[in-house]
Amino acid sequence: MDISIWGEYIWVFLILIVLEGVLSADNAVVMAVIVKKLPHEQQRKALFYGLVGAFVFRLIAMLIISYLVNFWEIQAIGALYLLYLAVKHIWDKRKGKDKVEKQEDEAKPTSFWGTVARVELTDIAFALDSMLAAAALVVSLPAIGTLEIGGMNAGQFTVMFLGGLAGLVVIRFAATQVVKLLERYPTLETAAFLIVGWVGVKMAVLTMANPQVGILPESFPNSAAWEITFWVVMIALGLGGYIIARKKEKQKG
Repeated sequence: MDISIWGEYIWVFLILIVLEGVLSADNAVVMAVIVKKLPHEQQRKALFYGLVGAFVFRLIAMLIISYLVNFWEIQAIGALYLLYLAVKHIWDKRKGKDKVEKQEDEAKPTSFWGTVARVELTDIAFALDSMLAAAALVVSLPAIGTLEIGGMNAGQFTVMFLGGLAGLVVIRFAATQVVKLLERYPTLETAAFLIVGWVGVKMAVLTMANPQVGILPESFPNSAAWEITFWVVMIALGLGGYIIARKKEKQKG
């Protein structure tokens, strides 16, 4: 095989790792928020099961990638669920629960398997987003041989598979760190839920841009204007929340 083809594959693989890492950032925040109320040992287990689920859903997505474009309902459900989480948290804050009520809420046992189910639900929506983005990147690669997997050349499929694995490692590490941050700075929780809601908006945009829905132009989710807007707002929410949380913790100290 021509060395230039190897160079193309290696280059796309490196880009794919970065792409999966970026796409995994919002997935990690959502997973961390969902498992936060579990005890420490169960948090690790839930994140592990979530990682396994993410791997399975991404593998399935790879194998049936050519059919997934039609399932805009998956992204719509994911968007509604994430927006529900964010709105519910903000609504509860606005209601102004007193400390006794808050302690009672925190004392209530959280269902481990129910939490895992919610993690897996979000994984399905994220798998669709991640694999469609990866497929759009690898289809530009020259085919290697004639073997096909999931309607895609085996060489292209392998690169996408390995890039997806790298993304899962990022999810597992990032989610663990986000949980630790939320435990260290409790006031950061609102910022985390705002980020979850913003990710829900992102999925809603993807849904509305689906050709079968047609509310937004199909090219809009990949436009520079939307990408810049999304990441500027997401980084601002994260940094702003962290700065406010640090100030509040210093005031308490």
